[in-house]
Amino acid sequence: MSKSPFLFMKENSQTVLWNDSADPKELKEALTWGIVGATCNPIIALSAIKADKDYWVGRIKEYAKSNPTATDDQIGWAMVKELSVSAAKILEPEFDKYNGRNGRLSIQTDPRNFRDAKALADQAFEFSQLAKNIIVKIPVTSEAIGAFEEATYRGVSLNATVSFSVAQTIAVAEAIERGLKRREAEGLDTSQMGPVCTIMLGRVDDWVKVSVEKSGTLIDPGVMEWAGVAVFKHAHQVYKQRGYRTRLLCAAFRNHMHWSQIIGGDAVISPPFGWQKKINNSGIIPNPNSIEEPVDPEILKTLQTLLEFNKMYDLEGLKVEEFTNFGAVLRTLRGFLQSVNDLEAFVRDVTVPNPDK
Repeated sequence: MSKSPFLFMKENSQTVLWNDSADPKELKEALTWGIVGATCNPIIALSAIKADKDYWVGRIKEYAKSNPTATDDQIGWAMVKELSVSAAKILEPEFDKYNGRNGRLSIQTDPRNFRDAKALADQAFEFSQLAKNIIVKIPVTSEAIGAFEEATYRGVSLNATVSFSVAQTIAVAEAIERGLKRREAEGLDTSQMGPVCTIMLGRVDDWVKVSVEKSGTLIDPGVMEWAGVAVFKHAHQVYKQRGYRTRLLCAAFRNHMHWSQIIGGDAVISPPFGWQKKINNSGIIPNPNSIEEPVDPEILKTLQTLLEFNKMYDLEGLKVEEFTNFGAVLRTLRGFLQSVNDLEAFVRDVTVPNPDK
């Protein structure tokens, strides 16, 4: 039997594998092929709850009975917390093994607070207290950059999300460095903090495709599949040169290059469970240092004819004040905001059942 691609990666690079899910059943299986952490978001959390519907419907009923004044929204978030704590427990051995750098479970702050740095920092701190190995997601909006520094200063390990551009990753890393240095200046411990900055590679590709379609530009569709990879490789070069203590994380898979083209760096790859199974069964053995391979110059040259790609690729492609209203950010925020509504609706169907059904 050929060697597992993930086992090959683990043995031949410093790049680590996380699971893009908080479903305890998926985490337990993924541990068998080497995951050392997990990420989550509102959409994924709701999917995990729906995947074990009978259990969570029961828990919603119990919680609502015990907390009669709780709103459906509050009940939904209580369920997300319970799910996260359960998943975090599964990863504790990896957390201890890696001294906090891995073995963490992501829980995302309420996306409705994306314009409120204080609310994000406060909720990040609250969530970090749920378990010793929690890592908290904050979206990289214009208004949220201050939250990265403040929450880091308060000892929270952060995972930047809703991030698509090199400029966003630099703003995040710089803010986290400021927070770490403030802690260190006061003699506070940073030894177990493990911040990461996500680039949603597949959503980079998606936005390039949407912008090309809107502009009426004719371009080889295969070229657009490289957009996220190119952005990640460029950001990785910057992080390596500047020595940031934040690691980059690849998420939002659309093709196997979102794994096979970014191996070798001090980074995290976080495929959804389904993609992990595909890759593990593929037999593909990649270059163990593919992160250092440049994107084909002709492909990059073509991509750089696209304004929206350059906004994501260039170091100063976006100003901080432009983060929130960037197209890829708006598309993803809208999805996350809708998932909060969907979670509340799921709870409401339990607490206020439809008599017509």
